[in-house]
Amino acid sequence: MKDLASPMTDTRINDFVLKIANVNGTGSASANGLVMKAIFRMGIPVVGKNLFPSNIQGLPTWYEIRVTKDAYTARCDDTDFVVAMNAETYARDLASVSPGGYILYDSTWPRPQMHDREDVTAIGVPLARLCNEHFDNARTRVLMKNMAYVGAVAHLIGIDVDVIRGMVEEMFGAKPHLIDANMKAIALGLDYAAEQYPEPLTVRVEAMDKTAGNILIDGNTAAALGCVYAGATFGAWYPITPSTSLMDAFKMFCDKFRVDQETGDQNFCILQAEDELSAVGMVLGASWNGARAFTPTSGPGISLMSEFIGFAYYSEVPLVLFDVQRSGPSTGLPTRTQQCDLTLAAYASHGDTKHILLFPANPQECFEMAINAFDIAERFQTPVFFMTDLDIGMNEWMTPELEWDESYVPDRGKVLHAADLDKIDKFYRYEDVDGDGITYRTIPGEHPKGAYFTRGSGHNWKGAYTEDADEYQEVVDRLTRKWESAADAVPGPVISESDTQTALGIISSGGCDGAVREALDRLAKHGVHANYMRVRGFPFNAEVEAFMESHQTVFVVEQNRDAQLRSLLINETSVDKTKLIPVLDYGGMAANPSFVVKGLLTHLEMEEA
Repeated sequence: MKDLASPMTDTRINDFVLKIANVNGTGSASANGLVMKAIFRMGIPVVGKNLFPSNIQGLPTWYEIRVTKDAYTARCDDTDFVVAMNAETYARDLASVSPGGYILYDSTWPRPQMHDREDVTAIGVPLARLCNEHFDNARTRVLMKNMAYVGAVAHLIGIDVDVIRGMVEEMFGAKPHLIDANMKAIALGLDYAAEQYPEPLTVRVEAMDKTAGNILIDGNTAAALGCVYAGATFGAWYPITPSTSLMDAFKMFCDKFRVDQETGDQNFCILQAEDELSAVGMVLGASWNGARAFTPTSGPGISLMSEFIGFAYYSEVPLVLFDVQRSGPSTGLPTRTQQCDLTLAAYASHGDTKHILLFPANPQECFEMAINAFDIAERFQTPVFFMTDLDIGMNEWMTPELEWDESYVPDRGKVLHAADLDKIDKFYRYEDVDGDGITYRTIPGEHPKGAYFTRGSGHNWKGAYTEDADEYQEVVDRLTRKWESAADAVPGPVISESDTQTALGIISSGGCDGAVREALDRLAKHGVHANYMRVRGFPFNAEVEAFMESHQTVFVVEQNRDAQLRSLLINETSVDKTKLIPVLDYGGMAANPSFVVKGLLTHLEMEEA
């Protein structure tokens, strides 16, 4: 029996960070997810962040579980308890533990370095030895070692073992031998820890009731479900991290919801293209033919798709692109997150182009805005970029249960069908009949009168080829008016006003939202108060400009080096750029509130000096 007395004087209930360090490819993902979901099912809000390498296996991987009674959603930069399962990163893992914290390691072999810090309590559990003594197969021993640390952690921080058992039974319901094996491994770790360390840690969990009405889901899965509900029937893509799981989820949902129960016919089509250029071309063809179609990709894919994106913009074919952003440029850091494609997407392709962007901040908005994306693309007959990122897309978030409006009717925009065409003398594809910049389109094959030549070369309002300067300018000027009018169609900004009157404002988008909201609470303790606006769409509407005009100083928080959101705000509004102060974090990690707090306080201190 060992004493776990910690230098940490305060007991922290439901407010700490557990980090699990392992080796990619060892099957730890299931064990890590089990720990997080068990805490969630105890009614305690949690946040999970997976930091994984861009190879198949062998390199270090970390999984951070933030237990947060206040339901914060951002990554926290403090680590209170590390489960160190990778000998190559022991020194790094030990260094990452906050003073007064804990580190659990496999003590099958002597690890004296784990006791190098007097302000960290080392907990040795012989995980490998326990599994070697009770399991025969080598691969099974590796997998069960993960479950053994689940058991040890469960005892040390107080996770309800009955909740864990219920989840294991759900995972392996049809295979009782796997239930027995996994529960046996969990018991090995739990029993050893309980015998050697009977007292719980000073960081631990206690059941709450703050997760009712919520689910754990990642943004890619939520977006894929949104595509199904929006009526999408065609998808084409070339696999790329971190967007591939979006198409995987779409196929899963289509297999369940888009297969005729009587005939077995599939009412959907999914194609893996040979490259991103082919993928977007296929989507354009399907969309031109009247299907709701999309492609998921990331920054490198957008670069390759640029010519077709310009074609869609100029020929006015609806196009939905999901850009799950990762760190660039070039190959960059494929498994790290950033918001580095904003200007790329806003002006993608050569020539004068401006595109519509949507910025979801969590899986709930990924579901809802996926539907918006298809409606807006067809209403304005133009590309729409759905700008998410790796953190939102691939990590599981606690989010309210997704709700569906049964009265929803897709907005297909201005479409002339056979009955409509019978009533007119002549159809001109690019005639601005209503004066709103949006012309009428037809579906191929419905009526001879609706035929037209789709071209990416110069054309006039009749759809005929032209090199006449006035005719060309008439068309591209109309495209500008059409894009500007989309400002009132994209989701409006979310504005949170401080209870204290202030001249300070903060603007962010997407995955920075959780970090900013938590930073506002921390800043208030420093006596600094700010109003906050989260932008959700581009082009910006009047509310965005009014917010900036009404504040003396506006901090623009984003995850890229070049302050791309700030650049869009300067380029597309009349705001004085000197009042927009960039607060930037671009190392590839999920946003945390500390960089926001530091950025604001540093600037304010400089102003006072």
